Amino acid sequence: MQLPLLSGGLWALLAVQATATALTYKINANEEACFYTATTRNDEKVAFYFAVQSGGSFDINYKVTGPNGRFIMEGEKERQGDFVFTAREPGDYKFCFNNEMSTYTEKFVDFEISVENEARVSLPAKQGVAPEQTSTLEESLFKISGQLSTITRNQKYFRTRENRNFSTVRSTEKRIINFSLIQILLVICMGALQVFIVRFFFQGARKGYV
Repeated sequence: MQLPLLSGGLWALLAVQATATALTYKINANEEACFYTATTRNDEKVAFYFAVQSGGSFDINYKVTGPNGRFIMEGEKERQGDFVFTAREPGDYKFCFNNEMSTYTEKFVDFEISVENEARVSLPAKQGVAPEQTSTLEESLFKISGQLSTITRNQKYFRTRENRNFSTVRSTEKRIINFSLIQILLVICMGALQVFIVRFFFQGARKGYV
């Protein structure tokens, strides 16, 4: 009967390890979109991940600022990024995506903002359970949580690669179709031109004969 209590504590640890926001957002041409996350203590870890799924050259400008507009990081024409930085002071942190470089192309961006390294919660003590056993379970839980985060990041990476490759295939397909249509039109034009030239020669020969 001890196992349900331990399981509940383990899930509680998972719940408080990190708070995250994962979204997919469509950024229109000439648009800047900003998102916010808040930290409550000094020196918390903030993880920031993004990947452009479709649109244009799969690139976007981004900028991260802290409380009072303090600059943290920025980049131009980046396809994806995965960063972790230390929030030195509590407050609101702003994450902006800028698509002003595009005049008519909209872009879909997957991104995730998470506040990590939350304080650990002790497992509920139970009579007959050794502290060493509880500590081992805690460490195992955090290792599993870290591995799950790695798997999630890898899945996002493969999803991004799949979307980009599919977009490339569609673009190549359109080019092949357009090239084929141009070839058909050229063949028709060349045939019509040949008929016109042959008729012109025959008409000229008849006039000379007469």
